[in-house]
Amino acid sequence: MNILLIFFALPIATIILAIVIEKILRCPILTALTFFAIYLIVAFTAFDASFLIYVIAYTIIAYIIAWITELFFCRCRRTCQCRENNNNNNNEVQLSNADMQNIATRVANILNNNNNCNCNNNNIATVNVRDTNGCQTTWCCRRR
Repeated sequence: MNILLIFFALPIATIILAIVIEKILRCPILTALTFFAIYLIVAFTAFDASFLIYVIAYTIIAYIIAWITELFFCRCRRTCQCRENNNNNNNEVQLSNADMQNIATRVANILNNNNNCNCNNNNIATVNVRDTNGCQTTWCCRRR
């Protein structure tokens, strides 16, 4: 076994691929299990049984990196969301009846007039609502 492969190439590849697979699967345990399965197959096809120690080490590295990646992207997603300025933690936006009627009319007009729909005629309408704090909510409505 090549020392550079075991101590440099495989750990770096594990770190990079753990980030990529975590972005796809969004589950650190599933990411680590995927790496365990791959390295287990590699251990018995390309190396001998002594490589099983490295399989466990690489799986632990994959889990730690996947967990950090999930934590980072979850935190980034939370900080990018718009928050209201008041101390109300319930992400509800209060709309008046006139606002709701206006939104319903706009959605109905867009869905009934397929020529003006910018959604490739898939009967999809999007409505953007901006509250007094500047937060924007997008609703996507589909005709069934």
